[in-house]
Amino acid sequence: MEHLDMRRKMIIMASIMVAMFFASVNQTIVGNALPRIIAVLGGMDYYSWVFTIYMLTSAVTTILVGRLSDMYGRKPFLLIGIFVFTVGAFLAGLSKDIYQLIAFRGFQGLGAGLIMSSAFTAVGDLFSPRERGKWNGLMSSVFGLSSVFGPTMGGYIVDHFDWHWVFWVFLPLGIVAFVLIWVFFPRVERAKGQRIDYLGALLLTATIVPMLLAFSWAGTKYDWSSMRIVGLFIGAAVALVLFVIVEKRAENPILPLYLFRNSVFTISNLVGFTLGVGMFGAAMYIPFFIQGVLGFSATHSSYITMTLTLSLVAASAVSGQMISKTGKYKTLSFIGLFITVTGLFGMSTMDIYTSQWTIILYLIAVGFGLGIAMPVFTLTVQNAVEYGSLGVATASVQLFRSLGGTVGVAIMGTVLSTRMQDRLSTFSGTAAQIPQDLASKLEALKNPQILLDPEKLSQVGRSLPEQMQPMFTEIVAHLRDAMSYALSGVFLTGMVIMMLAIAINIFLKEVPLRSVARGTEQLRKAD
Repeated sequence: MEHLDMRRKMIIMASIMVAMFFASVNQTIVGNALPRIIAVLGGMDYYSWVFTIYMLTSAVTTILVGRLSDMYGRKPFLLIGIFVFTVGAFLAGLSKDIYQLIAFRGFQGLGAGLIMSSAFTAVGDLFSPRERGKWNGLMSSVFGLSSVFGPTMGGYIVDHFDWHWVFWVFLPLGIVAFVLIWVFFPRVERAKGQRIDYLGALLLTATIVPMLLAFSWAGTKYDWSSMRIVGLFIGAAVALVLFVIVEKRAENPILPLYLFRNSVFTISNLVGFTLGVGMFGAAMYIPFFIQGVLGFSATHSSYITMTLTLSLVAASAVSGQMISKTGKYKTLSFIGLFITVTGLFGMSTMDIYTSQWTIILYLIAVGFGLGIAMPVFTLTVQNAVEYGSLGVATASVQLFRSLGGTVGVAIMGTVLSTRMQDRLSTFSGTAAQIPQDLASKLEALKNPQILLDPEKLSQVGRSLPEQMQPMFTEIVAHLRDAMSYALSGVFLTGMVIMMLAIAINIFLKEVPLRSVARGTEQLRKAD
């Protein structure tokens, strides 16, 4: 698409950004609202699965579409993705229980993978690697902007309206995005005679799903050494071996293994994976701390978390501009990762006495660091591969980041559950002092989930006689302390994983960014 004039390119980019905003705002709007939704639907034990299933399905479709879009162009997959995502959002709002919500979020994830993979790859189609820096930064800013509106809107809706509107409020935007892409995005001639690697996609899914289940259940539902968990890991390993064998023989492999011979491609994806673990795994539990530990409303929680996304937006735009101006990126990636580690360390020290201003400071640090680092690794991969592999290479970045997020949320969920149980086990003494005739009224306090529903917590308090109020206050304080202790471990785990990202980033080579976009035919001649 390098033959298009700048005006047409700008219109196309505007269309892509609307589509991205629609997908990302529907993802981020759930963050602050979900604790309250879980309080209504029940199923706190499955909290992480609302995120996990979304990232899992989006990861699988992301890499599949990466290869298909190299063959058939980006437009059809953007349109299908918007349609699937819109239907998924509508169905999620109709959920009657946590299981339906998880299923419909998984369906949404299929659409999200289609949209995100095609959107970022289209930037590589339109602009040279040197120009992509600022555009990738702007794309990250669009995601950050949606992260400002999303959590704020989500928190406000569950505080003042029915929670179903969390999933429905932005549906009209999906229609607008669909029309814009349909009208302005150019078509490309379909490739002929190329077979789709369905078996590779199936084996990749068979690798991811057992691994995800193992990480989610180990240490909570089953012991790490149990046959079920060991069996899942073995199943994932076998599927991975078969996947590698199939990909070596496939005519059009879903993930060409020769790309991993490129050190820039491999290192960038490894950093992206660890970035996903630390970022998604830790950031998704911020609302739990603000609402569950400090007792703020969902709306107030959204105002606090907004500082993270605003700083991410600003840093992404600045980082992209600096890369385009200087043509260098490695130092920026180190700075971003280091700042993120610093912010996560601060978050790991938070407790029930931490002020909201201190939380805001830590969130700004995490957001600023992520904003600097995130645009870098998509750019490095796009700059390191041939144009004919641009789609699958860009999709690989999304895949590894999503896989990291999937594993991260699962690991953090295990850490949260384990540490909370350990802390609550020390509080058995007070529970034994509760009179038998009042024990039933305090039954709800056995589940820390009640901290996420202030109205229900208040009802329990009002139902107790005056002489029981001090004990009620003590129990609630201990629940908050247990959740604070558990979340401290979550954020500390995220920090350690981000430190690993810094170590891996040392080996990233700084390849000069090209200033000219090379089309498919040009690459074939050059090769």
